[in-house]
Amino acid sequence: MVTPAGLVVLTDRRSAAGPLRTVVQQAVEGGAGWVILRERDLGYAERRALADSLRELLPPGRLIVAGPDPLGGDAVHLAARDPLPSPGVSLIGRSCHSLSEIRGLSTEDYVTLSPIFATDSKPGYGPPLGAAGAGRLSGGMRWLALGGVTTAEDVRSCLAAGADGVAVMGAVMTAPDPRAVAEALTSALPMGKQSKAAVGGDRPAGGGVR
Repeated sequence: MVTPAGLVVLTDRRSAAGPLRTVVQQAVEGGAGWVILRERDLGYAERRALADSLRELLPPGRLIVAGPDPLGGDAVHLAARDPLPSPGVSLIGRSCHSLSEIRGLSTEDYVTLSPIFATDSKPGYGPPLGAAGAGRLSGGMRWLALGGVTTAEDVRSCLAAGADGVAVMGAVMTAPDPRAVAEALTSALPMGKQSKAAVGGDRPAGGGVR
C-alpha cells in the first residue's frame, strides 16, 4: 500500500496566489509528492474536472480527494465525521484532532493530526498539539502533521516526532513562488524520504491504531 509521505499539499483555490492548477504544478515541481483536493463547495462536474486536471500533474494515485467520493480515482481523505467511502477505494485517510477521534479507527490507512502549530486556517480545534504531542497521539498509525507548518525546521521537528510527512496548505497556496516554498520544505526531508513515499515506506498500512 502506497501512503502519503514527504510534502503533501492541500488545495484552497480561494487563497491561492494564482490559478489553482498552476500553483499545484509549481508545488509539484518543487518537490510535493501528493496533493489533497479540497474545494468541497464546488458542484460535482466542476470538481471532477478539477480532479482530472490535477491528476495529470502527479504520478498515478497521488491525488487524494477530500470527502468520501474519489471523483474517478481511488484515494480519499475524510473529515472526522465523514462516512467511509464505497468499496473499491484503495487509500483512505482521515482528519483527527484528538485522542477520541483517533480511537477506534480500523479502516483508515493514515491520518492527519492537527493543528500542530498555531494557524489561522484551523480555528476551533483547541490549542496546538505540538509535534511531540501529535506523535504521542498517533498510536502507531501513519500520520501527517498539519497546521502551521511553514519552515524547514517545522518539517524536521514533525519528522523527529514520527510523522511520515507534512500536509501544508496556506504556506504553499498563498506564496508568490509556490515552487520555492515547496523546495524549502522538502529540503528538510532526509535523503530517501521522497523515494520511500513512492514505495509506501517500511510500515504496513491499514488496520487503524496499532
